[in-house]
Order: sequence, then C-alpha cells, then structure tokens
Amino acid sequence: MNNFQYSRAADVADAIRLLTADPGAKLIAGGTNLIDLMKENVERPSRLIDISRLPLRNVEETDDGGLRIGALVPNSDLAYHPLIEQRYPLLASAVLAGASAQLRNMASVGGNLMQRTRCGYFYDTATPCNKRSPGSGCSAIHGLNRNHAILGTSASCIATNPSDMSVALAALGALVHMAGPSGARTTALTDFHRLPGDTPHIDTNLGAGEMITAVELPPHGFSHNYSYLKVRDRLSYAFALVSVAAALELDGNTISEARVALGGVAHKPWRSLEAESALRGQPATADQFSRAADLLLQGASTSSHNGFKIELARRTIVRTLTQAASATPQSQAHKKIA
Repeated sequence: MNNFQYSRAADVADAIRLLTADPGAKLIAGGTNLIDLMKENVERPSRLIDISRLPLRNVEETDDGGLRIGALVPNSDLAYHPLIEQRYPLLASAVLAGASAQLRNMASVGGNLMQRTRCGYFYDTATPCNKRSPGSGCSAIHGLNRNHAILGTSASCIATNPSDMSVALAALGALVHMAGPSGARTTALTDFHRLPGDTPHIDTNLGAGEMITAVELPPHGFSHNYSYLKVRDRLSYAFALVSVAAALELDGNTISEARVALGGVAHKPWRSLEAESALRGQPATADQFSRAADLLLQGASTSSHNGFKIELARRTIVRTLTQAASATPQSQAHKKIA
C-alpha cells in the first residue's frame, strides 16, 4: 500500500473543496471496496478524505411521497428500515442478497454505487487491464471470462458491475443526487453508470470534484408484485452470475406496469424500456415473460467461457417475473429458488 495523506471533511462543501484541490484524492466512508483495492495496489490515492461523519445518514420522505436516502446510510440500515421494507421491499431484498452481514454493516449507499468491478484481472496488477491502465489491453477477453459480461461489452472491456443494490434501484427508477464545484445536480440511476466503450476506466458519470449526497426513490415502490433473484456459484457471499430485479403492477392477470433490470451481465445495471413496454397490456404468462427475456437479451454476445449466461439469464428472467406476478418474492433468508 502506498503512502497517502488523510483528511476528515467537516461538511459536504469541505469534502468537495478537498477533492478539487487534490485530483488524486479519494473519498472514504465504509471503505469496504476502496481499502481492498489499495491493499492490492489497484487504487493508489494521494489522499483519503473521510466523509463518514457527514450528516448524510437519514432516510426522509419527499414532498411527492417518495424517499430520499442519504449517501452514508449503511446497507444494513437501509435493508431493515421500516419505510424501505414496507414500501420498497424489492430494494431491501436486493441489499440483503449482497455481500455479508458484516460488510453490509459498514458499506454505504453511495459507496455501493461507486464500487468497482470484481474482475480478477482488474485486481491482478501483473496482467494488462484497460480499467487499471487505459490502452494496456483486456486480459479477460481471451482469458478466464466465465463471470464476465454478455451485454454492452466492447473491445476494451467485458467486466461486470458487481452491485445488487444498483439493479433494484435501476428497476425502481431511482435518482442519484450529487454535489460538486458547480453546485448540485441529479441524474437517473440508469444514466449514472457507464458502458465501457473505449474508456472502461471511467465507471460513472460523476464529474471531477463531485460526490454522491443521496439517492431518491419515486413514490411508486411496487410493494406487492416484485422479486429479486440472484443466481451465483454458492448461496452466500458470492457475486451474481445473473441477477434479476422484477416489479409488476397487475390489473387482474393483465400487466399494467412492468420494470425489469439485470445484474451480473453488463458493465452497468441492464434495463430495457422496449422489454418493459412489450409486457404492458399483456397477460402475466410464461410466454410473455419469455418474449420480454428475448428483448432484454437481444444483442448479447459471449466470450469463450460464458456462453451459458444467455440461457441462464433467460430462465432467470422468466422465473423472477413469475415470482413477481404470483406475489411470491424470492427469500433472501432461505435462498432456495422459489
């Protein structure tokens, strides 16, 4: 681990000032991802700016009936918050599907959105990686790529985003609030993360000197017909091969609103407005869910070891939508697939 300076931000404005003054600085809250990356010499910040004591830990109702979640709310507090459990159980379920209880106690909402890929080559500084060293090459493309992306890939990178929380937030239509040298701004969660293109080292659209201050949920939380299903190599403490967040609004057996987002398959949470539109007005049947899966997966391309992911994703989409339609969401306490 390299030497670095340490500063504790007094408030948001101070954190932004410190970030702007030192382009090599990194913010630290729970540190559950950043410290690991520093130990592996993947991240080598010149300064750590401690924001853990800033007043960004509240979950508050918005004027329109939604919720505003402070960037420093711990994952565990979020999952078990009464308003999240009651009104946005899809988000609670996704959070509980991720990491371990100990990590969820430390990890923050903002940090979860900022965590970097778990691609083994990204962590291995002895191998070329365009995310670590732009222009050096992608070792995964011709290497061991069983866990890698099948959607939105490029010739520069096939890594996946590891977040479970972000998949549910994408399906729910969440907004990300940021503050920076030019003031405050807001973007859709679906626009916050980036596809790799030829700049895979840039994970998000967060600007220089900016930080996440909150995540906002819209009023509609799909609290009845929802499910989050995560398929992985073992039942706990493993990243997704494929995950699906599904939320439906039903009128009898007819779908009046649909949201579907995928994790484990792309550089960002993957959502298809075309697939969701195709479900609206249709009966909640396996045939319709299969059609939506085809739309979600159109354009998918595989590497030498991850071809199984297309069929796995298709089946997982259908299963998750079926769970949502029948109001039998996947349990994160008893992980056997319902």
